[in-house]
Amino acid sequence: MVVALVTTMLFSCKNNFKEVQQIGVLQNEPIGEAKNINLKYTDSGRVKANLLSPKMLDFSNRSFAFSEFPEGIHLNLFDEEQNKSVVVADYAIVYDETDIIDLQGNVVLITHTNDTLYAQQMYYDQKREQLFTNSPVRFSFASGSQGRGNIFDSDIRFDHYELLEGSGSTEIDQ
Repeated sequence: MVVALVTTMLFSCKNNFKEVQQIGVLQNEPIGEAKNINLKYTDSGRVKANLLSPKMLDFSNRSFAFSEFPEGIHLNLFDEEQNKSVVVADYAIVYDETDIIDLQGNVVLITHTNDTLYAQQMYYDQKREQLFTNSPVRFSFASGSQGRGNIFDSDIRFDHYELLEGSGSTEIDQ
């Protein structure tokens, strides 16, 4: 009888390590919190982006993991010649699986040539080195000219912008 009981107990045990890890962690709560973040994205030993933020919440405990920056970010982007462009936003989310940064609230982009773009939301694709949005944008070029549009797309060098307005499109080469 003892052998039967021990055998039954051994076969009824299961590996629930993930469940044990989740004890005390609510589904909607972050698994971690960090302050004064200085995150660098590199490729082949070269810094391509540097994200700075006063606070980060880690939601890697979710099936689609992400990091949230509720107090805003300062993002430095570097091209092949190490020219620096800057993006600031009131709020941001970095999606781990896609390497997309969703920038929200008073987004300002200042290129290395001092052209400035203003938007309420902007996305930065770290893999493709591309900035884009489908919300209204306003440009202020270093030359003094200005522009507006509804959709914006640009490479990391900001040499070539595509600005879509209504049904037409405008390409701006600097």
